[in-house]
Amino acid sequence: MDLDLIVVGGGPVGAALARAVRGLAVALVAAERRASPGVPYEGFDARVYALSPGNVRFLEGLGAMPSAQATPVHEMRVHGDDGSRIEFDAYRAGVPELGWVVEDRLLQDALWHGLDAEIGVPASLEIGSEQAVVGLAGGRQLTAKLVAGADGARSFVRQHAGIEARQKDYGQSALVANFACERGHAHTAYQWFQRGPVLALLPLRGRHVAMVWSLPAADAGRIGALAPEALCREVEAATHGVLGQLSLVTAPRSYPLSRLSARRMIGPRVALAGDAAHVIHPLAGQGLNLGLQDARALARVLAQRGPLRDPGDVRLLRRYERARAEPILAMDAMVDGLHALFGTQNRLAARLRNAGLNLTDRIPVLKNLLIRQALH
Repeated sequence: MDLDLIVVGGGPVGAALARAVRGLAVALVAAERRASPGVPYEGFDARVYALSPGNVRFLEGLGAMPSAQATPVHEMRVHGDDGSRIEFDAYRAGVPELGWVVEDRLLQDALWHGLDAEIGVPASLEIGSEQAVVGLAGGRQLTAKLVAGADGARSFVRQHAGIEARQKDYGQSALVANFACERGHAHTAYQWFQRGPVLALLPLRGRHVAMVWSLPAADAGRIGALAPEALCREVEAATHGVLGQLSLVTAPRSYPLSRLSARRMIGPRVALAGDAAHVIHPLAGQGLNLGLQDARALARVLAQRGPLRDPGDVRLLRRYERARAEPILAMDAMVDGLHALFGTQNRLAARLRNAGLNLTDRIPVLKNLLIRQALH
């Protein structure tokens, strides 16, 4: 069967895009089922996402937001490395919440509910003037007018479409784990800049938090190998005991951090979305938000194309690329700049960055502007 769109990649961005596209013949290609809808889920997932309100509304529109098990964020407290801080408050900003924290497994279950997929590994991509053909390992072939690569930083689609990407290794790993905490988190997200490392605690259901600690790779390995009690004491010390005594709920895991930027988001009969197009440092928690915004923008462009227009028309795809260029560039530059600013040991830079946090905290208009930008 000839298709209008093949989405390669079964993660949150690919699954969301496959659900969001209306009125087209779509196939989702994934190496494996990324979730088990309907299977009772207990415990916690160490991998979590902080979703913006705009993306929560998008997922709700798809019927794929696990709202009952997600945790709203009402406040955020960001600490510099010299006593400086800035606080964001949803009530004072006039919004219901600053964002929502949801576990990966819960989000995958919601996105995959009722979603059909071709389970297989892409082995070839042939792009012609009228169509593109994705060959799967085992010999099956799928033909479509457009192929969307939402298949991660090592994107098969990006590489086989000949789209170059710039990549930089941060020399850090993100250490993630979940904890039960002595004191309630009051729906507050915390973050500490530590002259290079960045530690965040995100609220979860009940008296639980998710930790994301970006550290030099060697330190992440050392801390991740600690016994549970020792790990809890290490995190308590790093967070100044803000939530009291901690108890480990999920074993720590780590993954390397890098920055990636594709030179183009489109090619002949190809569009990229999510980590296939851009990977940023997790210090702002915006990686998945950017990817879901990609899915929203591409689905919108395809919906507005007109009933007879080819979904793979490069002029149509340029609308998508233009729509995403500025938001991605701005977020990438901000996150990379913050990482560099708070990572430098220069004393003048240290004074400036901490003074900047304190000053921004005292200017309500500027704080509200930052909040509004984060709501999309």
